[in-house]
Amino acid sequence: MVTAFILMNVERPRLKSIADDLLAIDGIAEVYSVAGPFDLVAIARVREHEQLNDLVTERVGALDGIESTETLIAFRSFAKKDLGLLWDIGEEQA
Repeated sequence: MVTAFILMNVERPRLKSIADDLLAIDGIAEVYSVAGPFDLVAIARVREHEQLNDLVTERVGALDGIESTETLIAFRSFAKKDLGLLWDIGEEQA
């Protein structure tokens, strides 16, 4: 599974409608409006890198109102449940 974070600048009056359009695209799991240099962040999850290419360039980038994108590909996931495992390193398991 390939996870990516698609950072977007969008036409502000269309922010809500673009978020809805993004959620209708297969492969987009979540969309967040954010503060900072970007307006929206979409979480994409696909099986292969080629699918990510198509998703970002052909589906997301083609939406009216998206001014620019920057995509970050995740290498590894660290979740709160996984952090507990780090503290157990070197300890005997019962």
